[in-house]
Amino acid sequence: MTGAIIICCLFIFSSFKSHATSDMQKWLKPHKPETQQQIEQQMPFYPSRATTNGKQLTPDMFENPEICKGCHNEIYQQWERSVMANSWEDPIYKALFRRASKATEGQVDNFCIACHSPIGMTSMQATAEMLDSDEHLPGVNCEVCHNIVGISGNDNGAYILSPNKEKHVKLGPRTDAVSPYHKTEFSDLHTKSEFCSVCHNVSHPFNSTPIERTYDEWQESAYNEQGIHCQDCHMTPGPGIKDNPGRSAIMGKERKHIYSHEFTGGNSTLHQYFGNPDSAELARGMLRSAATIEFIELPESLTPGQLATIKVKVANVGAGHKLPTGFPEGREVWVDFDVKTENQVSIYRSGAIVDGHTEAGTQNFKVTLGDANGNVVDLNVWEVDRILSDTRILPNGYSVVDYTFLVPEKVTGDITLSANLKYWPFPQKLVDELLGKGKLKVDIVDMTSTKATISVKAKDPSSAVAMKQ
Repeated sequence: MTGAIIICCLFIFSSFKSHATSDMQKWLKPHKPETQQQIEQQMPFYPSRATTNGKQLTPDMFENPEICKGCHNEIYQQWERSVMANSWEDPIYKALFRRASKATEGQVDNFCIACHSPIGMTSMQATAEMLDSDEHLPGVNCEVCHNIVGISGNDNGAYILSPNKEKHVKLGPRTDAVSPYHKTEFSDLHTKSEFCSVCHNVSHPFNSTPIERTYDEWQESAYNEQGIHCQDCHMTPGPGIKDNPGRSAIMGKERKHIYSHEFTGGNSTLHQYFGNPDSAELARGMLRSAATIEFIELPESLTPGQLATIKVKVANVGAGHKLPTGFPEGREVWVDFDVKTENQVSIYRSGAIVDGHTEAGTQNFKVTLGDANGNVVDLNVWEVDRILSDTRILPNGYSVVDYTFLVPEKVTGDITLSANLKYWPFPQKLVDELLGKGKLKVDIVDMTSTKATISVKAKDPSSAVAMKQ
């Protein structure tokens, strides 16, 4: 009997060890060839993982999106407003890319370009020098997504971009799509989160530090278990809208649901920068649907001179990944907590913006990156060697934060507690450092808020006398 127990325990330990090792490899050891020969064979655009099925691509293998517009006008207009369409022109990306390319002597060029101009990298030998040239590189357009025939992994641009100009085939999510201009082919990959994973999981190309893990966050969530994919949230007209009836082409059949090509995320700042206020508002709507905030275990009353502790619960109720996710150098959600008297005098505040960033002590939800010496890395992401902290909220998870403050001796009556949950894609200070002061104003989004009133009652003199006796 004892022997059986030992064997069983060894089996369980062995299984756990195998699973844990596999899990760690997923997070810390993305695929990377060991030799120069393997690099040339497996990763022709190293350190990006993009491949082309062995084809030598040229720009004429890809059509101008304006041609697609002829039949897909509504979808084209949605895409034209999207961050995808402007991925190469994103001013934050361009400024960071210039820095990274210069600091690494061009070693990261393919790595950065792979997901911001796939056609530029695979067919135009694009480099960072093209950022300031007159030659416009295409962002992530129709010809990128609908010519991806597969993936070789789940990070660092591991798509297989292989246009078939001879057969003129476009891949997509329909089994019955018919076009008078090109052939169509159903692709199950285009309906799954794995399609998005190649550019929404990012590992450091040389030391494998997991920098962005949006896909993995989704994969390990209940959303994956329920069969809810990225496309179900980010390719709809708005939060909670499951059906979007219409036609994907002017001659196409009427369908119950047409995928929106706004690709709405949370970056209202970029939409404002590119002059798309409606898209910016869609992004704000996405953020406002993502979280709730509430006070819990509030005291019935307080007394002057008392040290009060207030608890605030923030829940991730709408994001299928951590809140926030993506670009760790910038993404930040935080609580702006304020306590005011009846005369609107603030007696305590935490979460204000000071000199372009959240003040010290702010209760925030974000990733903090570090270099090999454990120093915080704000902008120079190529120096990242480790994750120093990660306070973000899991999908369907929550976080409780505490605020402790002294109730002033002279305060009586009601005090009002306010907790506002806010978001920005990058602190204003970092944007000013990258682009120059006043070049781009960061849009701070009020995601949700809550208020409560508590009475401050003066101490009962009789109770104080009784205590002395």
